[in-house]
Amino acid sequence: MRKSDFANAALLPPYRATRWYHPIEQSMMEFGIISPLRAAMYIATLGHESCGFTYTREIWGPTVAQRRYEGRTSLGNTHPGDGFRYRGRGLIQITGRAVSNGLDVDYITHPEWLERPTDAARGSGWWWLNKGCNEIADSGDFLRLSIRVNGRTARGLPNGWNDRNRRYAAACMALGV
Repeated sequence: MRKSDFANAALLPPYRATRWYHPIEQSMMEFGIISPLRAAMYIATLGHESCGFTYTREIWGPTVAQRRYEGRTSLGNTHPGDGFRYRGRGLIQITGRAVSNGLDVDYITHPEWLERPTDAARGSGWWWLNKGCNEIADSGDFLRLSIRVNGRTARGLPNGWNDRNRRYAAACMALGV
């Protein structure tokens, strides 16, 4: 994928595409996001989850949903304060401690490292692979993939469904899907 293709797929201006192109490209190669369909879904998802590759740290309220991170052993949040300390980071807003073991990087001591472009992209690619997103992408079911990443609202759709679809359409067009 060329940088210009990435910029068009991610709906990014050139300066932001320059910042993210290599980390995203490397994460795609490392985690098997190698078909145009997988790439389109990955780029669209990361674009939505990060508000256009702008945020690599969750904006903290705390909201009701964010308060639920505290004490969630499924996220590895076993100590008081872990919910805030390990709030969503990376381009896909990973929560908890699991990514540290998965990538063999000390994100437990330094969770802020997941905010750096290379780590943000690698962490997101690791999560994507380990949550079965490549297989879902191969099925062509972007709704199912989006629900895997973000869950469902009361209407049965993932949060930000219109934005996700807009980004996915742009990525498909740019990547020839």
